[in-house]
Amino acid sequence: MRKTFLFMDTVLNKVDAKGRVSLPADYRAIVKETGSEIVCYRSLSAPCIEGCLEDLLDKLATQIEDSLDFFSAEQDDLTNLVFGDAKRYTFDSTGRIMLADKLLKHAQITDAAIFVGKGRKFQIWNPENWAKEEQKIRAAALKHRPSVRRLDNEA
Repeated sequence: MRKTFLFMDTVLNKVDAKGRVSLPADYRAIVKETGSEIVCYRSLSAPCIEGCLEDLLDKLATQIEDSLDFFSAEQDDLTNLVFGDAKRYTFDSTGRIMLADKLLKHAQITDAAIFVGKGRKFQIWNPENWAKEEQKIRAAALKHRPSVRRLDNEA
């Protein structure tokens, strides 16, 4: 049985003048254990950076190919926005990655970054922007009481 690796927790780390930030220790452990690499790109829906293991992007590529016409504008736009923007990141001996300027600017990150676990992916936010986003998400959850459909076959 294949082990599942999930990015969890919310961790605040400093960003140095060169754009280096420490990847949370739990995230580094996942990278080491899987032998995969971290991939980051600008979020399509929020002012943050999306990150995941390269394996997840491989699955996304397959889903896009299976669900969209190869020559469609939608497929072309989506692959440009994700894969044309994505970059592999390896961490140095101290656990830091050096984020590209375009990612830092998109997420409005300067001297601090907050890593937010999202299961098979994670996001990196400007701490102030994340505080506002989290407040908005929690207010909506309280109002609408989200539910999760059962995924097993039990009744």
